[in-house]
Amino acid sequence: MADNYGDAFDPEKLIQCPYDKNHQIRACRFPYHLVKCRKNHPDIVQQLVTCPFNARHQVPRAEIGQHIANCDNKSFIEQDIASTLGTYRRDLSVVSTWQSPPCEEDWDKDLEDESKSAFIWGVHRYETNRTESSTTLGLKNHLPSSVRVPRSLPYVLPWKSSAGN
Repeated sequence: MADNYGDAFDPEKLIQCPYDKNHQIRACRFPYHLVKCRKNHPDIVQQLVTCPFNARHQVPRAEIGQHIANCDNKSFIEQDIASTLGTYRRDLSVVSTWQSPPCEEDWDKDLEDESKSAFIWGVHRYETNRTESSTTLGLKNHLPSSVRVPRSLPYVLPWKSSAGN
């Protein structure tokens, strides 16, 4: 079995198809051939299992345990995991000195202010101090002169509004 998958880095190397022993495929075309040949041999597909380390490895069900223990691609995965964990541990040891700036927002106060009056498009509220003890809200219209306020709410249909009159 090991000879069948050896030297996967040579794209011109011939590899024997696990579904049809008469097929010899170049390594660079092998994944495409596996997909095609898998469709043509559904009876053999049930007898083979895919290696978890390399999808090109199709192994008989009885031999999968031995293959996993001895698979050459297993070492690549283990090295990748080890290097990833090493990088992750190094990142954990770095202590950040960044602190968030103080927050000047007060969402509760904003909710109270918004609940005092309804939203009207193009009209802004402003506060005026007439005396030190009383604050009044004023409205200022910022709509251009060519835009007017609608006569009815947008969700009322014209034929319904005229029927009610």
